[in-house]
Amino acid sequence: MKAVAVSKFKDIPVVMDLPKPAVRPGTVLIKVAAAGMNPFDWKMIDGIMDNGKMPHQFPLIMGVDGAGTVEEVGEGVTRFKKGDKVYGQFIHAPIGEGSYAEYAIVPEKSGITLAPSSLSAIEAAAVPTAGMTAQQLLDKLDLQDGDTLLINGATGGVGSFATQLAAAQGIKVIATVTDAASAERMKKLGAADTINYKESPLATQVKAKYPEGIDGLIDLVSDGAGFTANLDLLKSGAGALTTVFVADEEALKSRNIHGGNFETQGSAASLDTLSLVIDRGVLTIPVETKIKLEDAPAAVALSRQGKGKGKTVIVI
Repeated sequence: MKAVAVSKFKDIPVVMDLPKPAVRPGTVLIKVAAAGMNPFDWKMIDGIMDNGKMPHQFPLIMGVDGAGTVEEVGEGVTRFKKGDKVYGQFIHAPIGEGSYAEYAIVPEKSGITLAPSSLSAIEAAAVPTAGMTAQQLLDKLDLQDGDTLLINGATGGVGSFATQLAAAQGIKVIATVTDAASAERMKKLGAADTINYKESPLATQVKAKYPEGIDGLIDLVSDGAGFTANLDLLKSGAGALTTVFVADEEALKSRNIHGGNFETQGSAASLDTLSLVIDRGVLTIPVETKIKLEDAPAAVALSRQGKGKGKTVIVI
């Protein structure tokens, strides 16, 4: 089978011809139809999970998010059967049996579940990590109908989902954008307001528009200094979360703001909740770019530069 893989940590990914994996007890063999790309994918090949506890194997096949059809089930599998359409996070030990491949082995107890009936495989592959992250960020902030939420980094995958999910809850979303086209796109996804941070500093614009302060912040892009500066935009008692792990706990406490660093907890149950929302028609899946397996190495290089809008999906 063809797969995008690396031979060692921090290597440049290439398309390789590798053996089709054999099903093991407790796992399913998935014929992959599509794989969703996330920044975490290249962080894995840089060794983010190489903590001495998580085994890795090389060649290390990239990819966490995927969608496809169960081709074979291993001994003891009860949740799935051959022919089931599934989606989710394929990540498991050993790291290196990822979704950027024509076939993937996934334990049935990992973060996969039946795909939403209303989605194509390409759309489903775009959902898992970004969708669950957005959903869990909003759950953690616990905002109410009518509250204001600034999403910094709104045009990417997580931001696109968070904007829609928040708007569906009656939350007033302020989305950061870079131009008129992205502003129009975010308003279609439910943003009540957009701020082009290239015109003048984000904090200056938000303070001018919302002098009384805002109720919540989801920051998907700022460094430590930027995240701390954005805390000044919040009311006392508000919530602020960063997915970049740059929060200064003392800065939060001194401003009476809850939140801080946020890490997604992927699970089949969380995906099932998201599937219900999707099948109710609440979400537009923000697939911006569809590529072939052969194009994935170049797309990974682009992702490293942080220039993504919506989701890139590898169609296999």
